[in-house]
Amino acid sequence: MSAAAAAAAAAILLSSCSGAGEVEDNGTADLDVSTGVTDDSVVIGTHMPLTGPAAPGYSQIPAGAGAVFEYINDNGGVHGREIDYRVEDDVYQPDNTVEVTQDLVHDDEIFAMVGGLGTPTHSKVLDFLDQEGVPDLFVSSGALMWNQPDEYPLTYGYQVDYTREAKIQGEYIAENFPDADVGYLHQSDDVGEDSQAGLDQYLEDQVVEVQSYDSGQDSISAQVEALADAEADVVVCSCVPNYSAMMLLESAGIGYDPQFVVSSIGADTVTLSGLLEQFAEEAGSDAPADAMLDGMISTGYLPRVNQEDDPWISFFREIYDDYVEEDVPFSNTTIYGMVQAVKFAQVLENAGEDLTRQALIDALDEDDYPGPGLVPFTTASDNHAGYTGTYVSRYSEGGDVEVLQEVRVTDNEDGPIEEFDLERPGPDEIAPFSDLG
Repeated sequence: MSAAAAAAAAAILLSSCSGAGEVEDNGTADLDVSTGVTDDSVVIGTHMPLTGPAAPGYSQIPAGAGAVFEYINDNGGVHGREIDYRVEDDVYQPDNTVEVTQDLVHDDEIFAMVGGLGTPTHSKVLDFLDQEGVPDLFVSSGALMWNQPDEYPLTYGYQVDYTREAKIQGEYIAENFPDADVGYLHQSDDVGEDSQAGLDQYLEDQVVEVQSYDSGQDSISAQVEALADAEADVVVCSCVPNYSAMMLLESAGIGYDPQFVVSSIGADTVTLSGLLEQFAEEAGSDAPADAMLDGMISTGYLPRVNQEDDPWISFFREIYDDYVEEDVPFSNTTIYGMVQAVKFAQVLENAGEDLTRQALIDALDEDDYPGPGLVPFTTASDNHAGYTGTYVSRYSEGGDVEVLQEVRVTDNEDGPIEEFDLERPGPDEIAPFSDLG
C-alpha cells in the first residue's frame, strides 16, 4: 500500500471507531449520543501521571476521585448509574497522553474525559477530544487554554488559572514586601508563561532574576544558585511538587533562605514533606523536612486537610477512611481529586436520566455548581474558567496553617482584584449527595 493510501485508510478507520460520536457533514461531532452510557453505568476516563516525574503527589488525585466515585456507587449511583472511572498512566509524557487518550475514546468508549492532568500533556489532546465530540471536563491544570469556549466548546477548566493566581500572589507580595528583590522559578511551558503574566502586573519593577526548568530534568541546582546570586529576597515558585521540593532542599543546602511563595500546584505540605524526606535521604542530608517548610507562603482555593471542622473535610475524611488505600495520604492533593469528583457528580445529576453528551454540556452551562471550594466556580457557556480566585496562607513548623489573606477573585487579564465572601453548601445540601444512602 502506498503511503498516501495508507494514510487515507487510517483516517477512515479512525473516524469510524465506535468510541467516538457520529461526525456530521459539516465536520462537527454529534453530541446527541450516549456513548459509554447504559441503564446502570456511565464510563468516564482520565490520563494521570501514575509514574514518572509528576507522579509524586499527583498520583493521589485519582485515588481521591476514585474513592468518591466508589462511595457514590455503593449508595445507589447517580440516577441509578454507577460511575465507571478508568485511569490511564501517561507518565506526564505528551506522546503517551495522545496514545492513552485515543485508547480511552476508541477502545473504552468513554462518555467524557474528567480531570486529565498536565499542561504539556493535555494540550496535545484538545483538538482530538473536540473533533470526537468528547466532553472534556475539569482539566487538572491552570493553563488559560482550557477556558476558550469559542475554540474548544467542550473543554472546561477546574483549578484557578495560573494568571489569576499569580495576580493575587503578585499584589500580596507588592503590598507586604514592597522593598524586596523578587525572583521567579517556574516550569518552562504555559505554567511559567501564564504565571509570569500575572506576577509582572504587580512585581515587574521588583524582579531581579527569572529561572525556569524543563519537566523531567534531574536537578535545578543551577537555577537555585542563580536566584541566590541575584540575592532575591522573595522567590515565587510556580512549580509541580517535585521541583518545589528540590528548590527547598537545594536552598537549604547552600544556606539560602528567602521568603518562598509557592503556587497551589506545588504547595501541598503533606506531599512536600514526603518528597523532602526522600530527597534528603538520597542526598545524605539530615535536614528535617518540616523545618524546610516553615514559613512557606502559598495560595489555595479548596478547604485544607487541617480544617477539621469544615463539613466537606469531615465528609472527605469519612470517604478516605473507607475507600482509600493506606499508602495514599490524606492530603490537599487527595482532596483536589475528591472535589473534582464531587463537581462531576453534580453535573451528572443535573444532566438528568436521559443522559447524552449534549445533556451534560447543557447542564454545565446552566449552573455554577457551588460546593466544596472556598472561591467562586463557573462553568457558564461563555466562561469555562472553573475556580476564579485564591486565598493566601502560611505554613508553620508543626503543621499550623495561618490564613494571611482571605479569598480574593480576579480575571486573567488586567482587571481588579476584589474581596469575595462565598456561601458554601455542605454535602447534605447538594444533589446527588443529599439523596444518597
